[in-house]
Amino acid sequence: MVRYKQVSDIVKIMRNVEQVRNIGTLAHVDHGKTTTSDSLLMGAGILSPKAAGQALALDYVEIEQLRQMTVKAANVSLYHEWEGKPYVINLVDTPGHVDFTGHVTRSLRMMDGGIVVVDAVEGVMTQTETVVRQALSEYVRPLLYINKVDRLIKELRLEPREIQQRFVEIVKEFNALIELYADKEFKDKWKVDFAKGQVAFGSALHKWGLTVPIATQKGVKFDYIIDAYLRDEKDKLAEEFPLYVALLDMVVEHIPNPREAQKYRVPKLWKGDLNSEIGKAMLECDPDGPTVVAVSKITVDPHAGHVATGRVFSGTVTEGQEVYLLNAKDSAKVLQVGLYMGPYREKTEQISAGNIVAMLGLDKARAGETVVDIKYKDVMTPFEHLAYVAEPVVTIAVEPKKSSDLPKLVDVLRKLAIEDPTLKVYINQETGEYLLSGVGTLHLEITLWELKQRTGIEIVTSPPIVRYRETVREKGQVFEGKSPNKHNKLYFYVEPLNEETIKLMQEGKVYPDQDWRERATLLREYAGWDTDEARNIWDIDENFNVIVNKTSGIQYLREVKDTIIQGFRWTMEAGPLAQEPVRGVKVVLVDAVLHEDPAHRGPAQIMPATKNSIMASLLSAKPTLLEPILKVDVKVPTQHVSGVLTVLNRHRGRILSMEERGMVMRVLAELPVAESFNIADEMREATQGRAFFAYEFYKWAPVPSSQLEQIALAIRERKGLPKKLPTIEEFLGP
Repeated sequence: MVRYKQVSDIVKIMRNVEQVRNIGTLAHVDHGKTTTSDSLLMGAGILSPKAAGQALALDYVEIEQLRQMTVKAANVSLYHEWEGKPYVINLVDTPGHVDFTGHVTRSLRMMDGGIVVVDAVEGVMTQTETVVRQALSEYVRPLLYINKVDRLIKELRLEPREIQQRFVEIVKEFNALIELYADKEFKDKWKVDFAKGQVAFGSALHKWGLTVPIATQKGVKFDYIIDAYLRDEKDKLAEEFPLYVALLDMVVEHIPNPREAQKYRVPKLWKGDLNSEIGKAMLECDPDGPTVVAVSKITVDPHAGHVATGRVFSGTVTEGQEVYLLNAKDSAKVLQVGLYMGPYREKTEQISAGNIVAMLGLDKARAGETVVDIKYKDVMTPFEHLAYVAEPVVTIAVEPKKSSDLPKLVDVLRKLAIEDPTLKVYINQETGEYLLSGVGTLHLEITLWELKQRTGIEIVTSPPIVRYRETVREKGQVFEGKSPNKHNKLYFYVEPLNEETIKLMQEGKVYPDQDWRERATLLREYAGWDTDEARNIWDIDENFNVIVNKTSGIQYLREVKDTIIQGFRWTMEAGPLAQEPVRGVKVVLVDAVLHEDPAHRGPAQIMPATKNSIMASLLSAKPTLLEPILKVDVKVPTQHVSGVLTVLNRHRGRILSMEERGMVMRVLAELPVAESFNIADEMREATQGRAFFAYEFYKWAPVPSSQLEQIALAIRERKGLPKKLPTIEEFLGP
């Protein structure tokens, strides 16, 4: 067992970038990531052997221990020796449940490699595919660890040959994902190979693990492991073949050090000039270069305030340093520097390039922020935007039992939304409701638990509802929007954005504060935009709506531009059909008549004129509702397949594919979120509990035309709106 290293020893090793590795655990829910992390902590001397596997030390939030499930990403810096040399391994333990996939997206920015944990019985599941896809899109190298091998021995009673066959199948599926999602240069390079020691197998619960090179070196065959289980000598396995040795040796050998990784990751994650001083320093991971940090996580510490955690790409972060936040457009001072040891933040004087840092004092920073030394604020380009896989689609209304507790509730809600950008807080001005939107019901359940813990107040909630989106199916007509004083007229039309444009926005390649030339080039080349329109985009909102100015020579337009943009954003928050957010629409300004006196063209005049014109055009463009769709992955014994199909058909499910693998059938289907709330219970009942069931957010799709009016009216009724669909005339004043 390695002696636990003091923080000062770890910081010393961190200065030598060749001896640093940044990794994370990635997996489908319940495949054993946190139990695996326990073994790694034990290897570094942070956990006792007795506690490892049971402690779930990186699940340090109380609800994680209660639910036996990771809901937040946790960081720890580990010490490991390989071939007589000391290494620091910065580890991030990420959640596996689909509802917390946003934490995975943010954590990947900090990693260079990931240990993908796969349950030996369940194999590669939906969320395994999602995390591998996410990792490869951030150029994070995946290695494979096949966990819960004890289940193959004890539950399925497989022979050594059958166990090896099972391993071969899992590796084949895993490599197929790399073939499918990796960029060309990594397709072959990153596929895992048993013989090279890029695949480990074992049992995290029983703390043993092997790779083929270790097994060959120690002369151990599978019969030996099966016999140890039959004789109940699994503790002996943990002594002879500690899991942490197999995994950390694999990591040190096959995950690139930060300098190697940044040579190919920086050009992918950062679109600045690679030949500039900052560009060269980041490519070289230079501890003496300009300080650059990509912030991945914000936590609000009740005693210390905002803690910004991120990867140092260049330079060294020191206490008292003056820095600049590019997205927040604000300067700040680093009040304290630290590194994470699980739940504890250990204070240190500095953290150098290639490592993960925790900083106090950056109160305006958010996940995805680019922090740079203040001297370079005018020449630095921000990192690429974080592109989230899932969207907040399930909503509940929350209110305190006592109205006097409302300010406290609102304050904590805002802090939670800062910590977790996939959580959205809306205040419905008309009904006065506080709406909380999350990725799924579990996401909201955990958020409510945190709310109660932090506020200590009693909260009343509504049942979960699905938030729809509104969009249009064709180009709308141009309508005149008059201001209330009749002195200003604005003329807009709308049309649907094509899929290519929405994809560029989802992937973070096209965004609001981007250089207009770069954006115009992307839209022209990849989404077929007209040059003039692409150059004249005024704004893009968070639901992928775009406002374009197609006018020329309009007097006073520049003075009211910001007010028109505000009016556009206000309109897009609540569409005409059911006041749901509008998504994927291009709004085009074609003409305007503006009063010469600024007093007659203030926000109270321009915003309503903007809204009325856009609303009328939306109604003329075949408006429809979009509903969120899940991709469902069911693995079930063939004799129970009919039960699965019956349940899916009952809930408007659509079968995408069915594939037989031995005695098991894998069914992939689409399912509307609105139909998913009780489906797990029905699925268990229909298959006598034999189905492995998983899902992920898949896409937005138009609701069936036959149900459009019925759904829209039901939403209007719930919101207390008139029980009839609006007409164009309602938005065109006399």
